[in-house]
Amino acid sequence: MSELRFEAAAVLGVGLLSALFATTRVRQTGQERYLEHRRQGTPVIFVFWHSQLLPLAHYHRHEGIVGLVSEHADGEYLARVMERYGFRTVRGSSTRGGTKGLKGLIREARSGRDLALTPDGPRGPAGVFKPGALAAARATGLPVIPLAAGASGGWRLRSWDGFLVPHPFSTVCIEYGRSRAVSRELDRPGIEALARELEAELEALKGRAERCAGS
Repeated sequence: MSELRFEAAAVLGVGLLSALFATTRVRQTGQERYLEHRRQGTPVIFVFWHSQLLPLAHYHRHEGIVGLVSEHADGEYLARVMERYGFRTVRGSSTRGGTKGLKGLIREARSGRDLALTPDGPRGPAGVFKPGALAAARATGLPVIPLAAGASGGWRLRSWDGFLVPHPFSTVCIEYGRSRAVSRELDRPGIEALARELEAELEALKGRAERCAGS
């Protein structure tokens, strides 16, 4: 019964999202920062705030990107929707199932796939870049690319992150930050410093995306 419920929710969810995003338009700035890596055949790790997952997942659908999804019960719904959106998923998080999740991400990265991580997920605090999110970058040596989205109008769910659902017919802006290499030799203080740097950049990118969408 649970299997049928999960599948039905995923089919309905993807149908509703497809109808919603068919009415929106998108502006992207800085996408050459990750496309250059793709031309070179180098996978990357996208990092973004959990609240912006919906528009970013839609505009990067069917690219074979691998997302880390929580092992909590509500993560099953998200995993099913993402898989129907053309993503691959690895189950785990920095707080639960972390080791298994990291191993899965490393395996997918070695297969040449891009990864996607929400460094403030799965339970927050919102807008705090937890250093554990960089474990996959250090283990794989893949470059990290921060990105953010903003919408000219949208609903904010009453969730810990204020999850963004763009309004129909709104404009969505996506801003891509610069690529950063993460050395396998980077120590804990270095990881923490990089986390703070990326946290500040994600907030700056978010502000630019919101201004772009509102202009």
